[in-house]
Formats: sequence, structure tokens, C-alpha cells
Amino acid sequence: MLIARTLSDLRASLTAPRSGRGLALVPTMGALHAGHHALVAAAVASGALVVASVFVNPLQFGQGEDIARYPRDEPGDLARLREWGCRVVWLPDVATMYPKGDATTIVLAGPAEGWEGAVRPGHFRGVATVVAKLFGQVRPNTAYFGEKDWQQLQVVRRMVDDLHLPVEVIGVPTARADDGLALSSRNLFLTPEERVRAPRLYGVLTDTARAIAAGEPAAHPLDAARTVLGREGFGVDYLDLVDGRSLTRLTVPRPDARLIAAARLGTVRLLDNVPVG
Repeated sequence: MLIARTLSDLRASLTAPRSGRGLALVPTMGALHAGHHALVAAAVASGALVVASVFVNPLQFGQGEDIARYPRDEPGDLARLREWGCRVVWLPDVATMYPKGDATTIVLAGPAEGWEGAVRPGHFRGVATVVAKLFGQVRPNTAYFGEKDWQQLQVVRRMVDDLHLPVEVIGVPTARADDGLALSSRNLFLTPEERVRAPRLYGVLTDTARAIAAGEPAAHPLDAARTVLGREGFGVDYLDLVDGRSLTRLTVPRPDARLIAAARLGTVRLLDNVPVG
């Protein structure tokens, strides 16, 4: 496994002979877990040469969000990526990604509006900008993103379509613990008591999706879900039925409908989503 920390090192690493199926990128912010393993495994299974990036992106952290608190474990991340079959790891620093005098960011609308875009203003500008930079640096044929961050996945797909970028964005199903909790690096900050309660978000979502799919008008089960989560100690930022691609709110399900939710439990924001129907 090759490790690149400068653009010249990255370019040298990518001059090695590639398989016939091209180059696959797995963008991460580190603190890798089984959810990231699922992304790397899908990329490896494609037969492509797999590049994983590890970069905690300051541009996607908003005011009041503590980037210094984000978990970091570079030695552990490198050991995991080597074990998982990654061929190149890209470890840029902030000065490489955002050199002095840089003046370009990605401005978004469409699926970036509302939900996370409303709760965390500027977040998707940071996500799209760093992803566009990674695509330009690595020049992958495919890029793998987890479905846990459903809105982020749709934002990246929209950006790729709108800018005619030559990369296929592949979504990988959410990796979950045995009790249903969506895996996330931030789960490390749950207290033992919160960790016991956290899977209720997924449980309430699946119950709500089942009720809506059975034909019940969406408003009632959505209101009931928010009430249940509030009663059980969650601070619900949003829980709604949306079109899976555009993220516009729906009142009745469509074939591509999703339930999306973000809820706070202690100091941790949990994101999750499930299909409906």
C-alpha cells in the first residue's frame, strides 16, 4: 500500500499500472470503522485500483461545530486500509487542499437545500468543494459513498451530473450494528446509556416507513414518530418523507421515497434514513 502526503507523491503513486477496470476513490474523514470497510470492500470487489483519502475537511464544519473534537486515528486508519486491500492512501494537509489565495468553492441548490443544508448552513458547500478537489486530484472512474448520509450522496450525484464530471458515484447501503444503529465515527461519543437508546432512531424509522407503505397518510405516522423520539430523549432536528433524489418533501410515498432523520442524543447528532415501500 502506497501512502501519499503531497500532490507529487499522489501523482507518482497513480502512475503504477492499473487494472482494466480503472481507479476507484473512497473519500473519508478517517476514524475508520466497519461502514468504511463496506465502502472499500465494494471498491475492491469492482476490480479497480482503490484509493482512499483521509482528510478532516474544515470547510464543512460550521460555526459552533468543534472540528478539533472530530476523532482521529491515523495509525489505526492506515492499518485498516492495508488490511482491507486499499492500494493508495491520500493524506493531504489543509494547505494542500486549500492553498493560500484560493478563491473557488461549489455553490449548491436543489438537493442541498433544506434538512442538513438548513440545520448546518454552508456544510454542503464544504462537502461539494472538497469532493470536487479530490476528484480533480485523483481522477477516479468511480467513487463510493455511504447511503447513511443520504442527502450528501444526492448532493454529490447532482454536482457530478451538473458539472459533467467523468466519475460514476456509487452508493453503498448503510452499515449497521447488530441492534440497527447506523455506524458512524461520532458514535464514539455516545455514553453507555445513550448507546443503548440510540438504535431507537432506526426502530422508529422502520416502524414509520412500514405504516406509510401500508397506506396510512404520512402526516400522522410522522408526527407520532417525532413525538416518540422526543419522549425517549432525542432532540429531533428533522424527520420527514422525501423524494429520494431531489430531497423535496412528500405527503404520499413514491417508488423512490425515503424517510430521513437527524436527531440529537446527548452531544451526538445521529443521522439515518430508510426506504419507504
